[in-house]
Amino acid sequence: MTPPASPDFQRLISGSRLRLRGKSAFFATLLLHAEFVPSREVAAAGTDGERVYVNPEVAASLAPDVLDGLLLHEVLHAALSHVERRGPREKKRWNKAADLIVNGMVSAAGLPVPPQSRRDDHLERLSVEEVYTSLDGEADENGDEEGDDLLDAPPSDAPPKQGKPGQSVTRQWQQALAQARSVDAMSGGQGDDPLGMHRELMRLAPARLDWRAHLWRFLARTPVDFGGFDRRFVGRGLYLEALDDESMRALVAVDTSGSVDDDAVKALVGEVQGVLGAYPHVKATLYYADTEAYGPHDLSPGGEIPPPQGGGGTDFRPIFALLDTHEPDVLVYLTDGYGDFPEAAPRTPTLWVVPPGGLEDEGFPFGEVLRLEEHG
Repeated sequence: MTPPASPDFQRLISGSRLRLRGKSAFFATLLLHAEFVPSREVAAAGTDGERVYVNPEVAASLAPDVLDGLLLHEVLHAALSHVERRGPREKKRWNKAADLIVNGMVSAAGLPVPPQSRRDDHLERLSVEEVYTSLDGEADENGDEEGDDLLDAPPSDAPPKQGKPGQSVTRQWQQALAQARSVDAMSGGQGDDPLGMHRELMRLAPARLDWRAHLWRFLARTPVDFGGFDRRFVGRGLYLEALDDESMRALVAVDTSGSVDDDAVKALVGEVQGVLGAYPHVKATLYYADTEAYGPHDLSPGGEIPPPQGGGGTDFRPIFALLDTHEPDVLVYLTDGYGDFPEAAPRTPTLWVVPPGGLEDEGFPFGEVLRLEEHG
């Protein structure tokens, strides 16, 4: 029988997310992305690489910082694809190697790890494959006390998964890591990870380009964004649940007059889809435009990009005429900027995404200007 995700369980998870935000925007964003499911079949917690399963009674009995460390431990296993990467390797030794690395990260975040956990400053900086090889031939010192939280399948008391068609679990976590880097950069971090050049994170996530960070920041605004918590929810530790009731609607327009190449279209729309995958409350509608607007097309994470329409001259006014009908919260317009602008600036926040060779910033009469890199 599926255990219900009670308000008490959700409150424990939200409280942990909020506390971790005070330690690391990077790690807090990963927890925000994770789906936590109650299960009484796991000893304390475990992951199948997609979801994190938590024993609700155990979670309720833990000190707050211990619970935070436990949840972060499992989320890092999932984000770093430790289940998927095991392949034919021996399960218990692989789990011990992954635990050694993840516990090092948890400790670096200022959270406690289990007292019996093995620590090694050198091995903690390596990839899990390298640590696995280094453990070859070692005796199993901890018996069955560890090495069992990477699950081959969901517990039998877990509810069915709600799949995201067309998008692999690995891709979803790569998007979560990209988002975490963006949020970390926005909050004053280094924009890559709070642990420096950790080999596990370097292996799985390519460098984030600045224009992508700005796009995420523009699109991922919420009433309870990291930059300004809604105090009504903070006091109750439930700010994240507000995301379920709030949506952010984006209108995405692409200039198809011939001045924007296919690579730029794919790069921008692909990043928008990444935002949608990590922030379910964000909804996006796509239009193509030259002297007319063609659409609408609903965008979804991992979905096919609709084939472009148009190819004539450039007139921005048809898209801006749609704002009264769609009433989006933000407008993102990919164009080189050479065209006819509306006479008056709209009330809708506008982001102009401009490929190399486009109009200079001062040529845009309103809105923010974001420039794509030459090889971005």
